[in-house]
Amino acid sequence: MRTILSVAFLSCTLQANAQQGSEYSIMVESRVAKSKEKQYGEWKAWPTRAVSTLQQYKPAAIAIDKYGGRTDVKLKSTGYFSAVKEKDRWWIADPDGNAFINIGVVSVSAGPSDSSKLALQQQFGDVSKWATATYTLLRNNGFNSLGAWSDVEQAKAAASQNKQPFSYTIIKNFMSDYGKQKGGVYQQAGHMGYPDNTIFVFDPEFETFCDKYAQQLAANKNDKNLFGYFSDNELPFERLSLDRYLSKKDTTDHGYQAARRWIEERGISKTAITDSVRHLFLGFMADRYYSIVARAIKKYDPNHLYLGSRLHFYELKVKPFFEAVGRYVDVIAINYYRFWTPVAEDMKNWEAWSGKPFLVTEWYTKGMDSGMPNYSGAGWIVRTQEERGLFYQNFALGLLESGNCVGFQWFKYQDNDPANINADPSNTDANKGIVSNRYKVYQPLLDKMKELNTQVYSLIDFFDARKRNAQ
Repeated sequence: MRTILSVAFLSCTLQANAQQGSEYSIMVESRVAKSKEKQYGEWKAWPTRAVSTLQQYKPAAIAIDKYGGRTDVKLKSTGYFSAVKEKDRWWIADPDGNAFINIGVVSVSAGPSDSSKLALQQQFGDVSKWATATYTLLRNNGFNSLGAWSDVEQAKAAASQNKQPFSYTIIKNFMSDYGKQKGGVYQQAGHMGYPDNTIFVFDPEFETFCDKYAQQLAANKNDKNLFGYFSDNELPFERLSLDRYLSKKDTTDHGYQAARRWIEERGISKTAITDSVRHLFLGFMADRYYSIVARAIKKYDPNHLYLGSRLHFYELKVKPFFEAVGRYVDVIAINYYRFWTPVAEDMKNWEAWSGKPFLVTEWYTKGMDSGMPNYSGAGWIVRTQEERGLFYQNFALGLLESGNCVGFQWFKYQDNDPANINADPSNTDANKGIVSNRYKVYQPLLDKMKELNTQVYSLIDFFDARKRNAQ
């Protein structure tokens, strides 16, 4: 592992800082890829907490149930996964009523390219055996859930054989599938694109579409292992959304008409639009989208969590947006990029503005020792797999400390496969997985993941006790 400080120096410094009652951070160097220019940024050292650097922390043995919930904290249960706030901390109550933190991996599925299929056959024999081995790998390293785009059917079969079910999520595409029916959507890096970067949320037909689309969810309503639903991925709720609706050349467009009516009702001219006005409009957009989708989902499956549409960028700083989301979503899914450490103020605001907890549904960093070019995607770049694991611990510790995060799902199970010609532009050449695109396990990464995952509940107790003692 290449860090700024040697292991021997780190040990001495930890002892010194322990006497002073402070907390020490390892310095890990990272950089970002400027993918359009096929260049890398400069290396920069970042303070990085790890489980081993937490002063006065001592892990405790805490029994867990078959879902992965802690049996010593009982919560009001619906018989399915649900969100519960107990004192100053948000939890998920699992189907048995035990306090649960979702620790997941995204895109747990077999690779689609011919070369990946051959590698799977050579290593596992068939997809069923791959699923069983992968289930065991994840469970042994402290994971308890599958994120979006996972092979749910194989996971169900593997879980039934082991008598310990993995919770799983289902991602649907209410807006993008409506857009495909309407026409005009296209693939962008990481998500779908829309004409003028505006979604069709004001189309009167969208509500009817959502009701019909959600009927398929009724088949899942009695499945206790289902964690919840994502309704879309990374929709463009952006700073200039109002301006873009108003700039449409087709004045019969439903979005143009809705935006025009909205500013006229408030006595605002196009030349007087400020960011405060734009933020209120984002709240208006959000209210319409989430009210329609939530109503459709809950009509056909009232038992499971609605996790939102996986927020990712500008909207994360907008109070009116979160106020609207909180009226309809049970847990707010956030794809959390661009920060080496979670921002405490943001995590506090998200809960204060919405009244709901959040779930991190994408985050990762990439290692140069993987041999992958690492230009595509949004994650940080470090030199080694062990440093990827240190990033994992640092980021997860911040999430657990917040009290408002009910889980985190690493993006993703397997590295990008350059042979997959159908991959979107953000998933072409990067080391994002816990295994390579030939199913080689990145053991130094997993060792750090396991160290944190298996201590999540005692880490929460440590942070909560520290908060109480500071009051």
